[in-house]
Amino acid sequence: MLRRFVRLFVGLPVVAVLAAIGVANGHLVRLSLDPFRPDDPALSLELPLFAWLLGALIVGVFAGGMAMWLTQSRWRRGARRSEAETQRWKREADRLGREGQRAPVVR
Repeated sequence: MLRRFVRLFVGLPVVAVLAAIGVANGHLVRLSLDPFRPDDPALSLELPLFAWLLGALIVGVFAGGMAMWLTQSRWRRGARRSEAETQRWKREADRLGREGQRAPVVR
């Protein structure tokens, strides 16, 4: 229910705004990677402005995700260590339980 609400009332306006930006910024923009010959660059790429904006958004999301993944590595490492220790203690408890069942009760 909440997903449908978010999709309808948040996602739909975002898509509409992005479509409007794409239509309004459809003119071609040149990215020139040759600083020595700006009039006739050896390496340039001409795309609509909305494509550059969308590309910058995608690169930004990817870079942010990578930065978060790298900064959270110590938490993942700690979780792996805790999981390994938990498994070790479970095996030890199982072993002691099996030994306790086999050992005769002395009274």
